[in-house]
Amino acid sequence: MSTIRETNLPGIGRKFQIDTRTGDKLVIIVHDDGKREMHHFDYNDPEESISMVTLDDSEARRVGAILGGMVYMPKALESVNVAFDQILIEWFKVEPEAKGAGKTIGELHIRKRTGAAIIAVTMKDQVKVVKPGPEQVIHN
Repeated sequence: MSTIRETNLPGIGRKFQIDTRTGDKLVIIVHDDGKREMHHFDYNDPEESISMVTLDDSEARRVGAILGGMVYMPKALESVNVAFDQILIEWFKVEPEAKGAGKTIGELHIRKRTGAAIIAVTMKDQVKVVKPGPEQVIHN
């Protein structure tokens, strides 16, 4: 089982140590100025850093989006959940037999019935519609 430990680094930021299920050790340091450092440690010597990558805030957010499945979702995943503080983002694949397939967001009354907001739609051809309106048709 993987573990994540967090440590405050006064005057620097916060350190996250991830011990993966495979035995790898990854340390991410988030600096107060927005810079991020990622250190990968030797499997056989967990005290020896074998690589380090430094990212600025913009790069780190892009990498986070990639890792979180916001940029590309593997075909094997039917749905993905990502939590940001108090916000939960979920991705769903619409199957051809789904009750909502072919209907608009407005017709489905999604926000009224569930309180959820659809923030983006990705079509089969990978065209993305960000902030779709009530007229957006949900395709399978």
